[in-house]
Amino acid sequence: MKKFLVIGNPIEHSLSPVLHNYWIKNNDIDAIYEKRKLNENELEKLISQVREKKINGLNVTVPFKRTIIPFLDELSIEAQKTQSVNTIYLKGNKVTGHNTDIIGFETSIKKLDYNLNNKKVLILGAGGVVPSIIFALIKMKVSKITISNRTREKAENLKKLFENIELTEWGVVPNFDVIINATSLGLKKEDKINLDFSSISKNKFFYDVIYNPAETNFLKNGKKLGNIALNGKLMFIYQAFSAFKIWHGIEPDVNENVIKLLDR
Repeated sequence: MKKFLVIGNPIEHSLSPVLHNYWIKNNDIDAIYEKRKLNENELEKLISQVREKKINGLNVTVPFKRTIIPFLDELSIEAQKTQSVNTIYLKGNKVTGHNTDIIGFETSIKKLDYNLNNKKVLILGAGGVVPSIIFALIKMKVSKITISNRTREKAENLKKLFENIELTEWGVVPNFDVIINATSLGLKKEDKINLDFSSISKNKFFYDVIYNPAETNFLKNGKKLGNIALNGKLMFIYQAFSAFKIWHGIEPDVNENVIKLLDR
């Protein structure tokens, strides 16, 4: 039986096992997908297990998307450009890191039929998935990307990867068409992003990468002010879809059952 894992810290909230095991069962694959909470000092040993084929594939979530890179043999172009890895597999005898977050984010926007061309985007946060979102936004030809992060140093590190982005202080809300919450604020129901959006006009697009809970206070607030709101569920599904295809050579179904599966 093949073994797949999602690793992170925290990891309790991840619904990756629910989704992957559903697809594994539906496609009659002899495999199991589990989640594991790790510390950074355990990463090297884990990658050795991939090399030895004891583990057949990994998904990587916060805070290891960058710190796992030194233990890998090679990176895909997407992982290299973003310095962010969320999917790991053995290609020949090389442990390879890839980034399916980019295609996940891009597909989620396309499914909504929202055109990002020439839009101004404000991103809250600078860790985890943000380089992937920036990469996708550039591909989708937005006019401006501004990053606001509680720790300025992290935002400045992003500017080394993407020199055309702009930085603003946390608490400042510049004019935007699209705002993306890529912080962990919202994982707990009581979490609130204390920013004042009352002066912005309606019909903006509020996007939260968090998918569990389904509606964060950030999205509730956006809706209340008369804006479009979308959570990260489709991004999550389509990054998983791409990882599944890499590991198993099968495109799994994405249908109402899959979407309902994650409504918890």
